[in-house]
Amino acid sequence: MTGASDGPLAILIGPMASGKTSVGRELARLCDVGFRDLDHEIVARSGRSIPELFAAGGEDGFRALEAEVLTELLSEHTGVLSLGGGAPLVPISAAALSGRPVVLLEIDAAIAGRRLHGGSGRPLIAGDDPLARWASISAARMPAYRALARHTVDAGDGTAAEVAARIRALLAHGSLAHPDSCSSQTQEQGR
Repeated sequence: MTGASDGPLAILIGPMASGKTSVGRELARLCDVGFRDLDHEIVARSGRSIPELFAAGGEDGFRALEAEVLTELLSEHTGVLSLGGGAPLVPISAAALSGRPVVLLEIDAAIAGRRLHGGSGRPLIAGDDPLARWASISAARMPAYRALARHTVDAGDGTAAEVAARIRALLAHGSLAHPDSCSSQTQEQGR
């Protein structure tokens, strides 16, 4: 591995339910690197769930904490990092992500509908018609996602392992140029 200042090997962004955590875990496994999930880090560091953090400080309070933890992870983590759906929208976070190996995971509404489970644990889509709220939020966020992404992957096409393998292929071909590409490790291991 190269130094921590090089940052994550790959950073996964995308709408809620796009599979950032499950794909991220699979990609980290394929590349034999560590995996971190920004939302899980926030929960671990604060000792409160995401809904509790939203209730206590509102979305603005949550986003400030999220930006702080993201900045730390970008400087110390060299594996795969998955972000919550709103993380790339905060200007300080977007600036920190600019020029990094960001991969946008996209899904359509039909896939999202199967994965959302009624919006449980997702404060922004809780209430009536979580899928309609998901569609509205996703459409509003997509320009910001696309502006940051070096590459876009259809995360609704295949299992988490299959999506991760496609991202690994991007890493292997230099499409996500990172000083610590997983291609050399995985080719040597015959994966």
